[in-house]
Amino acid sequence: MVYLIIVTVLWAFSVNLIGEYLVGLDSYFLVFVRVFLASLIFIPFTKLKGVPKKLKISLLLIGSVQIGVMYLCFYHSYRFLTVPEILLFTIFTPFYVTLIYDILHKQFNALYLVSAFVAVLGAYIIRYQNVDGDFLIGFIFVQVANICFAIGQSAYKYVIEKHQISNQKEIFGYFHFGALMITAVAILTLGNFEKMNPTAFQWIVLVWLGIVASGIGYFLWNKGATMVDAGTLGIMNNALIPAGIFINILFWGKVENYISLSIGTAVIIFSLWLHAKFVKLKKSKPIA
Repeated sequence: MVYLIIVTVLWAFSVNLIGEYLVGLDSYFLVFVRVFLASLIFIPFTKLKGVPKKLKISLLLIGSVQIGVMYLCFYHSYRFLTVPEILLFTIFTPFYVTLIYDILHKQFNALYLVSAFVAVLGAYIIRYQNVDGDFLIGFIFVQVANICFAIGQSAYKYVIEKHQISNQKEIFGYFHFGALMITAVAILTLGNFEKMNPTAFQWIVLVWLGIVASGIGYFLWNKGATMVDAGTLGIMNNALIPAGIFINILFWGKVENYISLSIGTAVIIFSLWLHAKFVKLKKSKPIA
């Protein structure tokens, strides 16, 4: 849980930094640089021999989806949506996480969906507003990104549990390598090289996003995902919304509805408490 909270704060900064300083640059370039820098961190730690081939392929595929395809869609959404709108449209992620994880285990935990729904309600209260304009394309991009992120973290949790991996640092490089292959193809085939000229400050932002937010962040997030149940994991996905808004207020002075923010945050906290009760109830239920 601690890992998930730490990364939530890191990513709350990331969402705002992208929206405030990187809009206008080629999205394929931004994604490739971020993934490339993250990959560099894990090269020295990656175990090349003694890792089952099936595990390597699984991690490559998971990384290509969770941060490869996800980033490509997520960064494109900034062309059509504001940061608050993007945060609003991520409220469905807990549903995706819980459902996908249950599908992988061929089971259905209805109570987890209840707590996830409460978390979604809290996020919706925070970001409720009348959004004008044609934002359907942006909405679709965000939803595809959410689904990819949910598939990735649920699949990673499933694979690590299945293979009983104790030292995730030795194999996590494959996760980033998978994303690197996808983003390399994207930038070479679809990138606009005329928009790949970041300023010195934008390079600083990119380095922070690549090394800290992606490199360290995804390792801690996915490691944390293996230490909690699927319901808590789904709910923590929505914790980014109030965190992102608080960061936005503190550093960029955006005017928000403080009443909605307070009520929505309280609802999300309540969803965590509710979920803990459901987990306890499930464990205490006698076997027939």
